[in-house]
Amino acid sequence: MMQRISRDDLEDIELIVFDWDGTIMDSAAEIVGAMQQAIADLGLPERPPEAMRELIGLGLDDVLARLFPELETRHVRELLMAYRARYTAPGPGSTLFAGVHDTLTVLRESGHTLAVATGKSRRGLDRGLAETGLGRFFRISRCADETVPKPAPDMLEDILLRTATEPGRALMVGDTEYDMAMAAAAGVPAVGVACGVHDPGRLHKAGALAVLPDVAALPCWLLEGRRSG
Repeated sequence: MMQRISRDDLEDIELIVFDWDGTIMDSAAEIVGAMQQAIADLGLPERPPEAMRELIGLGLDDVLARLFPELETRHVRELLMAYRARYTAPGPGSTLFAGVHDTLTVLRESGHTLAVATGKSRRGLDRGLAETGLGRFFRISRCADETVPKPAPDMLEDILLRTATEPGRALMVGDTEYDMAMAAAAGVPAVGVACGVHDPGRLHKAGALAVLPDVAALPCWLLEGRRSG
């Protein structure tokens, strides 16, 4: 059951859970490009980049179902395999948003436990962690192919369970309404970042306590909350 969460609930945050694409990594263009090429490889009807960008953050099965509701299951599976082969192949990769490394360092040194909850596959996330060297910052991560994907609360609830953290002592940080909905369903406060795919108004409507420019603004925002409390 969803519950209302206020800024007052942030006084004793122990666990911060980050989305990956659009929050940690500036990867939207790479994701959309890989999907477009997979669609072309299979001779499927084109879809506008905006339609694909809109769905970043959902599990890939959900993305394909929304893009191609008319397709048979066999064709969807072919597209899934083609996309995964292309997106996990060696390439230039995505880039970290500015300030991510320093932000994670500050948060970890201040005693926060850090985690990732992402719509990526485990293979895709492991690739990203290896390429960026960020794996050492995160105690735990959960991916869309390991549990029910966003906006269901399952991956976030699993992280709470495995870190022995009460929902009110956690914070979700993401760039989509799917992140906000997952957090609300799990009873976890959530903050949006405007550097990703959904606009600030949409994030606020979905339940974000605030929308920051990017994750680099998070430490100061948390500090201001403690001072005002």
